Amino acid sequence: MRALQIAATGMSAQQMRVEVISNNLANMSTTGYNARRAEFADLHYQQMTRPGTITANDGTVVPAGVQLGLGVRPAAVSVTLAQGSLAATNGDLDVAIDGHGYLEVTLPSGLSAYTRDGGLKRSPDGQIVNSDGYPVVPGITIPQETRALAINAAGEVYAYFSDRTEPELLGQFTLASFTNEKGLEAIGSNLFLETGASGPPQAGAPGEAGLGTLRQGYLEESSVDPVREITELIKAQRGYELNAKVITAADQMLGATTQVR
Repeated sequence: MRALQIAATGMSAQQMRVEVISNNLANMSTTGYNARRAEFADLHYQQMTRPGTITANDGTVVPAGVQLGLGVRPAAVSVTLAQGSLAATNGDLDVAIDGHGYLEVTLPSGLSAYTRDGGLKRSPDGQIVNSDGYPVVPGITIPQETRALAINAAGEVYAYFSDRTEPELLGQFTLASFTNEKGLEAIGSNLFLETGASGPPQAGAPGEAGLGTLRQGYLEESSVDPVREITELIKAQRGYELNAKVITAADQMLGATTQVR
């Protein structure tokens, strides 16, 4: 009775689908979060009769064959790349990426990580860091006597001082793009790592080579659509219930078989 194992793979797949949906809903308020989608593929097939098999002496060929599927398996949990809406915060170190690209930060290990979370902070020594305290490339330090900051669309950071009329250019943020953004490895805290699937980062100034621009005083909201996620949740729940009914039906059939005298 293969139906038991097949339905079990279906229940496991729908459970995974619900877990992905729950993670999307949990991150509705996460800055720069993009929704994930569980993708599945059919499992192995048992070839009872292979298509194209010769069944007679005259060379008659079976047109379709008999191939029994053995269930479903997870294929991928892919990211749905979409620009979230920009919410005004009026923070001088809040920057939203309007378009493609990621900010680069340096991890304590020395590796580079990438993020679309533009909620930047100032460290005790004046360096611009992310919420976890990792410095943002190219390592801009704000002087202590700075009265105000201005970040233009090209990522240039200007500092204003009380005793000067003209602002001082402190540095310029860069953005990184990837050939396959879906291939980035998520490590939590809104950070991603480069992988062999994503390809190497291609850094450049905001607004150049197809990269987005920066908007000071804004943050990118999550792109999760609650209505769509609830709809997917209902579909996953119904799929789980149907597979459970298959197990119940298979159990009843096995029970009837054992009661035959």
